[in-house]
Amino acid sequence: MDLNNDQLKLENQLCFPLYASAKEVVKRYKPYLDEIGLTYTQYLAMMVLWEHKTINVKKMGEYLYLDSGTLTPLLKRLESIELIERNRDPNDERNVIIKLTPKGEALKKPASQIPDKVKECLPITQEEIITLYHILYKLLGTK
Repeated sequence: MDLNNDQLKLENQLCFPLYASAKEVVKRYKPYLDEIGLTYTQYLAMMVLWEHKTINVKKMGEYLYLDSGTLTPLLKRLESIELIERNRDPNDERNVIIKLTPKGEALKKPASQIPDKVKECLPITQEEIITLYHILYKLLGTK
């Protein structure tokens, strides 16, 4: 058995540049998210709510690829800073419904500037962004 196999080199792993690039992109978001008081994951959750206004926890988890164990503390924090409300579905007590508060809705305007600011500091062209977008969603099996 060849223990010096090239397939075990870090530089030959698809997962590593995906992981490292994702960290770098998220790092570019941080100063802009700090201005509006959100973490990156909170920002993702808020984007789902800005789009859907009201959603159940299970569906939000599907959109964000997060399980309820990760999502619940995130939602509790958003609720504690009065950006969302969480309530049991009166038709099915097992479901928790999340909805934006007026404060959460108001945050949409300053947040709407963030994607363009981040694009400006990425070292790739608009065409490369579109290509990368399609490749990544293909990997996720959704587009």
